[in-house]
Formats: sequence, C-alpha cells, structure tokens
Amino acid sequence: MKKLLTHKPRATRSQDLTRLALGAFMTYAGIAHLTTARDEFQAQVPPWFPADADLVVVGSGVVEIALGASLLALPRQRRLTGLALAAFYVAVFPGNVAQYVEHRDAFGLDTDTKRLVRLAFQPALVAAALWGAALPERHTDED
Repeated sequence: MKKLLTHKPRATRSQDLTRLALGAFMTYAGIAHLTTARDEFQAQVPPWFPADADLVVVGSGVVEIALGASLLALPRQRRLTGLALAAFYVAVFPGNVAQYVEHRDAFGLDTDTKRLVRLAFQPALVAAALWGAALPERHTDED
C-alpha cells in the first residue's frame, strides 16, 4: 500500500489533462459551496443526515477546494490526491442516491430521469479521478 501512495508514476498527456480539469472543476465547485450555490448544495444534504446541512456544505466545500488545489499545484502527489478524490466521490454518492430516492430538486435536477443520469455519471467521476492519478499505471518496454 505504501508503494501505491509514494510511487511517482509517469503520466500520459490525457492523464495530466484529466488531473488539471478535475482540479479546476473541484476548486470551482468548492468555492461555489461556500458562496453562490450554497443554498443549492444544502438542498442536496439528506434531511436524515446527522449533521447540520450548512456545516456539511461548508466542510465539503473546503475539502473540494483542498483536493482541487492539490490536483493543480502538486502534480508529484497525483497518486495520493487522485485516490483521495476518488474516495470523496464514493463518500458523497449516498447523498446523490438520497436525492434521487427522495425526489429532491437541486441544480436543475428536477426530474427522476435527470437525477438517475447523475447517478450513472458518478462512476465516471471515480474513474476520471483514478485516471488522473495515473492509474492504471502504464508500463513500457523500459520498465
């Protein structure tokens, strides 16, 4: 496990671009959590979740900014930040499921079909985070 986190993989151009795109997206989303879209994000926190919705939104926004900034500014830590982002996407997935099951509107997701499409997209975000982390690792004849 230690080698998985400490190894500095060689990334492809598409892995670098994915890391940078996710970094920009997450930084923007995190800032939106704290400012312009705060109410929309609060609407996504399930009412049964055992924490104040605003605290959840602020906390997740801070995490998103940290992950996004790390993806952008720390390319040598791509493995650690990519794995952390993938774990974050998995951690927020139950909230997305709750939004679908409970038929709650937010961010234009005002039909079950739209909410279901979002659920289907979540594994793609996990895969993108892993790809940006240079996983799976590319091996060449020189290895």
